[in-house]
Amino acid sequence: MASLINLKTFTDTRGNLTVIEKVIPFDIRRIFYIYGVDDSARGGHRHKQTVQAAICIRGHCAIYNCNGSTEDTFILDSPDQCLVLQPEDWHAMHSFSEDAILMVLASEYFDAADYIYEPYQTHLNLAV
Repeated sequence: MASLINLKTFTDTRGNLTVIEKVIPFDIRRIFYIYGVDDSARGGHRHKQTVQAAICIRGHCAIYNCNGSTEDTFILDSPDQCLVLQPEDWHAMHSFSEDAILMVLASEYFDAADYIYEPYQTHLNLAV
């Protein structure tokens, strides 16, 4: 199941410095970011192998998550929050603020065969 971790942040009169070091539970092979999103949802899939870590480095967004037995929606609204998504976590990102930038770190290089688009059949069906 997806889990939130807090990233170490150093703050002084000059500003903030957030460190992503020794906290991501996988080797990073791919980094991408999503921005300029209208009212659309992004994602809408899970993976066979890829683990991901999502950080909203500007603005805010919501990430719906379902692992087949548990559903939740996480609000990412601080650049020191990191949501780790396991391969079984079907997820959809939505409700992006106009200034949102969502950075995603991935354990694997892009492979179209790694994606599973069909959502789980659940009783709550909170998907966007």
